[in-house]
Amino acid sequence: MSPMRTRFILIETSHPGNVGAAARALKVMGFDEMVLVAPRYANVLRKEETIQRASGANDVLDKTRIVDSLEEAFEGISHLCATAMTPRDFGPPTRSPREHFDLLLGRSQRQVASENLKPTETISSIAFLFGSERFGMKNEDVYKCHVALSIPTNPQFGSLNLAAALQLVAYEWRLALGGFSVASPVPAPELADAAQVAGLLGHLEKALIEIGFLDPEAPKKLMPRLNQMFNRANLTPEEIHILRGVAKAMIETAQAKR
Repeated sequence: MSPMRTRFILIETSHPGNVGAAARALKVMGFDEMVLVAPRYANVLRKEETIQRASGANDVLDKTRIVDSLEEAFEGISHLCATAMTPRDFGPPTRSPREHFDLLLGRSQRQVASENLKPTETISSIAFLFGSERFGMKNEDVYKCHVALSIPTNPQFGSLNLAAALQLVAYEWRLALGGFSVASPVPAPELADAAQVAGLLGHLEKALIEIGFLDPEAPKKLMPRLNQMFNRANLTPEEIHILRGVAKAMIETAQAKR
């Protein structure tokens, strides 16, 4: 499946800072298409607060379009997702983002069939719609959508800032599309080989005999158990060196006391 075109639509946004924060949220998740429908300020994309809150996502702001109607905003999009904190008594089904994305991408074929959803191949583009900060989405706008997404939150306090809600939806959608790999801050360590572990065990065995902890005549399963423990620990050569230094010190201390 080719990459799905993704658009985020903000309806009648009143605070410039939320527009900037939304741009930042999109860029962090690898999206860059945002449309504003009748924002409070016609010059919102040039306001200082907007640019500051974008925190470097100026390229997203540069691409952002401002339109007068919702119909203009979702032109060319095949699948519309409203966002709503509470279910409506009429209109599209209400689902969590993760649940809906699983259905949309064909991960639950039984429910897709039971709810008579269109095949995934017919959905080439998707838009996420967010209402104004104070009132959310109007019912008539929700009715135009295929689904109403509701982010699972604390039942006693479910109010989310606009940019925070957008960030969560963008994250869930990016995750559904495959996500980004997590970059390790340090390279993966080189692990000690079996010969190095065997050398450590031999050295440690001598040390344990020297201090009287291990009876060579009745060793039981001490050394095999230590072998298994070291295998699970995935020791590095440097760690092997440290432990062999400990074993050497044990032997020298025991011999000095004789």
